[in-house]
Amino acid sequence: MSNNPLIPQSKLPNLGTTIFTQMSALAQEHQAINLSQGFPDFDGPRYLQERLAWHVAQGANQYAPMTGVPALREAIAEKTAALYGYEADAGSEVTVTAGATEALYAAITALVRAGDEVICFDPSYDSYAPAVELSGGVLKRLALQPPQFRVDWQAFAALLSERTRLVILNTPHNPSATVWRKADFEALWQAIGDREIYVLSDEVYEHICFAPEGPCQRTGASAVT
Repeated sequence: MSNNPLIPQSKLPNLGTTIFTQMSALAQEHQAINLSQGFPDFDGPRYLQERLAWHVAQGANQYAPMTGVPALREAIAEKTAALYGYEADAGSEVTVTAGATEALYAAITALVRAGDEVICFDPSYDSYAPAVELSGGVLKRLALQPPQFRVDWQAFAALLSERTRLVILNTPHNPSATVWRKADFEALWQAIGDREIYVLSDEVYEHICFAPEGPCQRTGASAVT
């Protein structure tokens, strides 16, 4: 019997170390400002800290409903209606997750099957690829066109196939800060046409937007998805 420890093989051996780990280590080594991750250099607002402490003192420490606390889901539905004009049903169309990465993983693994193709726009968040690979899907990357990092819609249309299952979009875009215009959404819908393709909209920076055509232009995306 071998005395060597049994080390399981990674299911994702080709992914390597994340860019966040690499850049954070370099920033620490050189005492540089770390722009790779979105963590603030200040504490959260005092009133939020006080509300959290109050709820803990009231005993809000048990398991929450699987889809999220009803009051929170209702507040999210109200916010979505007020900002984008989309009336979401809080009971069946709103789910609360532990951060955006869990939401992305849950959506991708729920939709993507073995052999399905997924299109994303590069540069892209490095959690997309492992979720697609673990689901048995094939990631098709489309490079955004500098200097404004816009989508080449002819190239996008050429990537579509009978196996295309999902398109992942990200606006405002991380890390280029490009915001999709109304024409971009129209080009997306025109290219997809009658195909049975899902669109996953990563809007983690929805409120960090100063462009004239900002979050309001995503109303069409919400309505279609």
